[in-house]
Parts: sequence; structure tokens; C-alpha cells
Amino acid sequence: MVEIARQSRGGERGREDAAQRKLRKLRAHQSLHLCPPEVDSLAPPRKRASRCSGAASARPEEAKKSRSAGKKSAVFRRQTYNAALEADWRDEKQVTAVRANAVQIEYEAIGPRDGEPMVLIMGLAMQLTAWPDAFCQGLAARGFRVIRFDNRDAGLSTKMRSIGWLATTALLAGATLRMPVRPPYGLSDMASDVVGLMDALDIDRAHIVGASMGGMIAQIVAVEYPERVKSLVSLMSTSGDPALPGPAPRVLQGLLRPRPLRDPERGIAQTADFLRLIGSPGFPADEAELRVKILRAIRRSYRPDGWARQLIAIQSAASRAQALRRIRAPTLVMHGADDPVIPVAAGRHTAARIPGARLRIIPGWGHDLPDALLPRLVAEIADHCGEAERAPAANRAERASSHA
Repeated sequence: MVEIARQSRGGERGREDAAQRKLRKLRAHQSLHLCPPEVDSLAPPRKRASRCSGAASARPEEAKKSRSAGKKSAVFRRQTYNAALEADWRDEKQVTAVRANAVQIEYEAIGPRDGEPMVLIMGLAMQLTAWPDAFCQGLAARGFRVIRFDNRDAGLSTKMRSIGWLATTALLAGATLRMPVRPPYGLSDMASDVVGLMDALDIDRAHIVGASMGGMIAQIVAVEYPERVKSLVSLMSTSGDPALPGPAPRVLQGLLRPRPLRDPERGIAQTADFLRLIGSPGFPADEAELRVKILRAIRRSYRPDGWARQLIAIQSAASRAQALRRIRAPTLVMHGADDPVIPVAAGRHTAARIPGARLRIIPGWGHDLPDALLPRLVAEIADHCGEAERAPAANRAERASSHA
């Protein structure tokens, strides 16, 4: 009995040592942002051909139980790894969430707490991490309190209720053909999310910066909530006028191509192909860096159904051409001369519709935020928002002197 107890304790210690070794190995791989050796794919585990033969094949029930246990173990390892990676990301980025407009919004604040607030709104299916760290830190260095967040149905914010694959496909087809459809939610709802986030963070007024779909949302915020907007920056976006040229044919095909629901590995390849297609010819992305960004984004969150619902919101939105004339916030419109998703004509049209808007066309810029272009974007945006900050003070001083 004593010998059995010793063997039992020895076995427990051995299992504990093995567990500790596995945990150390897992943490080492997490630090490199790689999957652990036993998790060779982000996709669900596939069935493998049995290596058993002879006596083992004579016990099918035991073999079946073993395979089932192996699958459960692999799933558990994958879930444990992904949860740990997400926890590390949260610690590293110090993101948090608030309730806004009946949805949970994940956000991150960067820069001095007493800095002038600047809210960044990202585009279709993109997460807050799509705003480059260098971009956010550059704006923070200019004194702004930068707030980037996940839109509803993206990243770690609320995933909206599914209406089913068939209904989603039908809505997307109808919206693309400009037929009247009733989307699960619209761009105005997403604009209300932005204002709800500002309310939750006790921000009265902010500089609003939006890219692509985020630019459309930012325009709506400036139209429907003018008292909340200090200045507006619309990047590579559009007024939504149906007379404007649309995406290049290959780009439109890539936009409408369904994202794989249960195969993130294929989703990585498809995303990489699409980002290369819409990238900046004058500022080409490094292939290795591009893949790392995609891997980290997909490991943080993978929601292909959210992409479809957001695209329906874009395609079903009414033109803002007339509404833009009501914007009174100082506005900067920036667009790439080589944008294949939203052609440069849309940027010119947007600027022409907003009273007093300034337009910047950048040669070689496509539909992304390339590293080489970030210093210029930071400088232009910071200068514009800084002028908007100084203008009210100058106006108050002018009014005071006129009354003296």
C-alpha cells in the first residue's frame, strides 16, 4: 500500500511537472503570437485517419472513445490558448467596454487624460486595432486624447443577432441593386453608438475622425449631432450619392465574396488577397507585416457574419449629399488618388458638399493606412483639429472686444 501511494504521488508530481512544462511552452508561444505546437490551425480539428491496426482495431468502442477524448482535448487546448491570448491583448492594450445605445462597445483611450478628445471610427468589418498604433500615438503626442473602438458587430463589441444566411444574402443582393430593403441596423444606428460612447465617457464634444465606412458614420454624427462635433475628418469616404463611380470590378467582387464562417485559415488568405488588392500602389505594404496584422486581428475576433450586416448597412444607406450641406463643423476631407474601393471622385464630391471643407488628394494612396503615409496623416489631422480648437477662442475674443 505504501509503495502504491508513493507511485501515485510520483505520478501526480510527474503530471504536474508536465503541465507546468506545457504552460511554459504555451506562454513562450503566446509571446511570439504563434499557435502552440499542438494547435496547428485556427480551424476546428479535422478527422484523421486511424493509425491503429491489429488488436487495436478489434476494439472499436475504445478507439471511438479515445478519438472523442482527443478531439475534446484539442478543442480545450485551442480555447485555452485563444482565451489566454485575448487576456494578454487586453492587458497590453488596456482596453475596456461600456454600454452605449443598448450595445456593448469595446474601446481604448490613448494619450493625456486632459487632452482634447478625438474619436476614431473604423471602416467595414475592421477592428479598433486597424488604426495603427503609430498613428494613434502620433496624435496623442500632439496633445489629443485618442479614443478608438470596435463598431457593433466587429471586434469585441456586441455581436448582433443573426437573421440567417439566406435572409442575409437576399438583403445584401437587394441593397447592392439599390432595392428598398430593411437592414438589421443602419449607419444612423452606428452613429448613435458613437454618441452613446461619448456619453458613457462623459465627453461633451470631440473631434470626429472616420475612415471609409467610418467616414460615412462620422458625417452622420456631424449632421445629426452637430453640438457634439468640434471638427470632422473624413478619410477615403463618400457622400453616398448613387451617381458617383463605384469600386473597380475586381474590388466589388472581393467585397461581395462571402467570408468563410468556420474556416479562419481560409479567412486569413482571403483577407490578405483583398487587402493587397485595395492597397496603396505608392506605399506598398510589407507582406510579412501584413500577414502578422491579419493573424492578430483574426485571433482577437473573427466575425464574418458581422461583415455582411455592416455591408448591408452601407449599401442600403440613403445619399447624404444634401444633408452634408448642413454641417458647420470645420471639415477636412482626405482621399487617395488611387483608391480602388471609393474612387477619388467621391472625396471631391464630399468636400464640395460641406461648406468650407478642405480637400487633400494624395497621389499613390489607395484604400488603407500605409505606414509610410502615417506621418503626413497625423500632421494634417492634428493641424486641422488644432485650428478648430483655436478658432472658437479667437471668435470669443473677437466678440468680447467688439462689446468693449
